[in-house]
Amino acid sequence: MIASAPLTSDNPTDYLKRYYGYDRFRPMQEDIIRSVLSGRDTVVLMPTGGGKSVCFQIPAIMKPGVCVVVSPLIALMKDQVEALHLNGISAAYLNSTQSSKEQRQIEADALAGKIKLLYVSPEKLLSESMFIFLQQLQLSLFAIDEAHCISSWGHDFRPEYTQLNVLKKHFPHVTTVALTATADKLTRQDIAQRLDMNDPAVFIASFNRPNLSLQVLPGTNRFQQIVRLLNMKPDTSGVIYCLSRKSTESLATKLQEKGFMAGFYHAGMSGQERSMVQEMFLKDDIRIMCATIAFGMGIDKSNVRWVIHYNMPKNIESFYQEIGRAGRDGLNSDTVLFYSFADVATYKEMLTENNPANLGLQLAKLERMQQYADAHTCRRQILLSYFSEELTEPCGNCDVCRNPRVTFDGTIIAQKALSAILRLKERVPMNLLIDVLRGSRSQQVLMNGYDQIKTYGAGADLKFDEWRNYLQQLINVGVIEIAYDQHYALKKGILGDGVLFQGKKVELVRPDDAPKVVVEKPKTKTEQAKDELLDRLKALRKQIADEQNVPPYVVFTDTTLEDMARLRPTTPDGLRNVSGVGERKLQLFGPRFLSEIVSYITGKAKDGNTLRGSTQLLTLELYNQGMSMEEIAAERKLTTGSIANHLVHLYKAGYSIDIEALISQPEALDIEAAINEVGLADGRLKPVYDYLKGRYDYGKIQLVAGLMDM
Repeated sequence: MIASAPLTSDNPTDYLKRYYGYDRFRPMQEDIIRSVLSGRDTVVLMPTGGGKSVCFQIPAIMKPGVCVVVSPLIALMKDQVEALHLNGISAAYLNSTQSSKEQRQIEADALAGKIKLLYVSPEKLLSESMFIFLQQLQLSLFAIDEAHCISSWGHDFRPEYTQLNVLKKHFPHVTTVALTATADKLTRQDIAQRLDMNDPAVFIASFNRPNLSLQVLPGTNRFQQIVRLLNMKPDTSGVIYCLSRKSTESLATKLQEKGFMAGFYHAGMSGQERSMVQEMFLKDDIRIMCATIAFGMGIDKSNVRWVIHYNMPKNIESFYQEIGRAGRDGLNSDTVLFYSFADVATYKEMLTENNPANLGLQLAKLERMQQYADAHTCRRQILLSYFSEELTEPCGNCDVCRNPRVTFDGTIIAQKALSAILRLKERVPMNLLIDVLRGSRSQQVLMNGYDQIKTYGAGADLKFDEWRNYLQQLINVGVIEIAYDQHYALKKGILGDGVLFQGKKVELVRPDDAPKVVVEKPKTKTEQAKDELLDRLKALRKQIADEQNVPPYVVFTDTTLEDMARLRPTTPDGLRNVSGVGERKLQLFGPRFLSEIVSYITGKAKDGNTLRGSTQLLTLELYNQGMSMEEIAAERKLTTGSIANHLVHLYKAGYSIDIEALISQPEALDIEAAINEVGLADGRLKPVYDYLKGRYDYGKIQLVAGLMDM
């Protein structure tokens, strides 16, 4: 599927434009590509959405032979191979979903030099038959994707990855590039050592993803908050990560009942069920995926517009990788973390019960994640500092930056709440505790004699909602905890004794400053008009994607469609200027997208809303109906000179305009001679008209003048 006239350039940018449709590389990509092309082993640490795949795909196209890509997930292989095919690049994968006949054909194609990139799982790669096959190939390089899986220090360790060092033993002269989105210093060192790399070049791209907004919300009324967030993001794709399999199913069911296109995914499902629901999500037949962490690694879906964490992840690496699945195309996307101290307690209990060898490390990572969620300073600065990167100024795109918190000493409030909880023998839920603190005379308070305890009415100075907010904050920081299995009774948390007896201070945020769902600004008329065309282009993309049996973003990314909707190209050359339109996709899909844009522009013009280029397109529509220049001018109430101008413009742009039908060759030669004699000072046609003594109208003169300027 490589283009019939392959490039022979040694400039990587030429390949980027030809096959991917981009004029320039993202930061660090070209340096990485040149390192790989030079034959040096290379470690690439680049955030999700940073463009890691291009770093090995372009060297694979440029170098002779086959690039073997080690990928941990079948879904990722299928996704990337489909995308490569549509870019005009020959690629294939070998895995357990294929018949032996299919695998033999792919092997034959690779041996015949018909494949540039071959994707395999680590298990497949390490089989004896695979090594025998690889030894028959001309290998250009090995690309180890999701390379953090090789390290026991990493957050997603996979034992089969540890055997990949045999590649260097069997193929010592083949360049190896290892790529990952998340790895701390220990993991980075481990990757190079375990792969037996030879003096590798190490590239660490910035972890800053400024297009991702960061927001932490209290873990109360999560479902209602999620519904509100989703209503603000209609018809967009997103992932909701949950801690348990059961919660993915129940949440998806509740969202379906609210009318949302939701599905669920977890490791307890059969392989067939997981593949089916994942395919539906990739193809936008399901918009919302409620999933455990079993879902997502390597999913190359570029149009995920938001990621919500129903529960707090157990470390920052996991959190960063999961939120990184949003906005891979560079467009603004949202991330929301619901935080409750109960999640921290659950993880601590799980870790302590399992007692892993690196328990101390796991608990320390959990604590860093908790500090991120509790923070009252710029969240992006905290996130980047974890990966040893400094952000000198607050980011302006997290909830803390947009709504700075003002804290106060809430120790007295915490002590009042704890005292009441203990005097009530840790048996009452939140609302009843608040009634006691506020001195309520409700039937439940009086019937149980709660009006007799010492702290009855001790918090009468605060409103009910204020108490509820402060109690939730105290739960979030571990001063108080909820006994879910005891009718939601409030109990003293692990920090409770410190607050009551050891002088520990508690900082609280006033309810008015508490985290809120960020409401987007209303769109301008210009933005609304662009969105109208964008919606039509997305509908066309979905139609084409279904015909091709590929995910919509593989046809064109949201970024490319946004660029199309902004530029509104009406010619193939114009479409080439749209970011992300390579030559193969221009041939495959260009005519249909151009037709849709032209239809939109002319439709708007007929409704009296003139857009750039619409007047020429209205002339074209009448011309295609068989009208003469004079008839078009009369119909549109314009001069024949203006109509001629339009037709010349369209002709130059590549539209099929029969010039000879508009003016005969003798007429054209006569007018051309007059123009050469008289000239066109400041584009004025009257001197030519007078010189020709009115034998030809202005339309024909304009037509010849325009053609002479080509």
